[in-house]
Amino acid sequence: MKTSHLILTGASLLALGLGGMAVAQTRASVSNQPIGYGADTGELTNTAVSLRGRAEITQGDTRLRANAIEGARDAAGALTRIEASGEVYYVTPNETIRGDRAVYTVSSATVVVTGDVILTQGQNVLTGGSLTYNVDTGQARIQGGTATNGGRVRGVFYPQGAN
Repeated sequence: MKTSHLILTGASLLALGLGGMAVAQTRASVSNQPIGYGADTGELTNTAVSLRGRAEITQGDTRLRANAIEGARDAAGALTRIEASGEVYYVTPNETIRGDRAVYTVSSATVVVTGDVILTQGQNVLTGGSLTYNVDTGQARIQGGTATNGGRVRGVFYPQGAN
């Protein structure tokens, strides 16, 4: 099975016409900021957090929202790995990533979203089967592989100034 790959960074997204605003030379680090969470119901133990119903994790100006979120905690109580399922959205000031499931590994600052993934930035849209996003650099790598998109990465890019 042939899989399509596409790697994008904030600068390359801008070059492809994905950004209406200029991309800063340096991004603020998100992964070292405090993690907040909320939901309709939740359970917190020494080793885990479980959130259900409008579950949400926030860190800096990013948000991970889903029907359910499970998080693993280390001995100090910090979240180390977060798994979200059901109508998953990862939202940054510039992008929205939608999928069926997401795993955020805090130590590597990566979010992997799977299942009919849709990445939008302004009017621009990319679709695929899996997307790996670095929360600190903004670099995204999208892969094809779903029946919906014929196993291909697909996208529509609008040049800056186009309506």
